[in-house]
Amino acid sequence: MSTDIKYWTEAHATGGGREGTTALKSGTLDLNMTPPKELGGSGAGHNPEELFALGYAACYLGAMRFAAQSEKLGKVPDDATVNAHVGIGPRSDGGFGLKVKLVVNMPGVEATVAEKIAERGHHICPYSNATNGNIQVETEVA
Repeated sequence: MSTDIKYWTEAHATGGGREGTTALKSGTLDLNMTPPKELGGSGAGHNPEELFALGYAACYLGAMRFAAQSEKLGKVPDDATVNAHVGIGPRSDGGFGLKVKLVVNMPGVEATVAEKIAERGHHICPYSNATNGNIQVETEVA
C-alpha cells in the first residue's frame, strides 16, 4: 500500500542512543535520554518508550475523533482521554520487543458506541497501522 506523505519531521540522536540526546531539527524539542532504572539506567532522562507512549496516545485520540466525525458514529467528548501504556522487554527469540495497552475513556458515551469509535480509530491511526501485526496492542474502553 502506498502512502501520499503530506508532512515530514526530522530528529537527530547523539551519544549512545538510549543514553545521549535527541532533538528535533526544528529546534523546538531537545531531550536527554537515559534508560529507565528497570533496564539498568539512572532514569534521570527520557526514553524512547515514553516518547512512543506520548505520540501513540495523542495520535489515537485524534484518530478516534476523526473516525467519529467522518463516519457519523457520535461525538467524542472534549474530556475524552487515552492513556498509552508502553512496555519493553526481552523477546524469547532474542532482542527486545514492545507491548502496548491503550485505555480509552469517553465520559457520557454509550459503551457500544465508544467501542465502535475505538475500533475505527485503529483503522485510521498511523501508529496502529504501523504496529499492526508487529507488536501486541490491547485496547480497553473504560
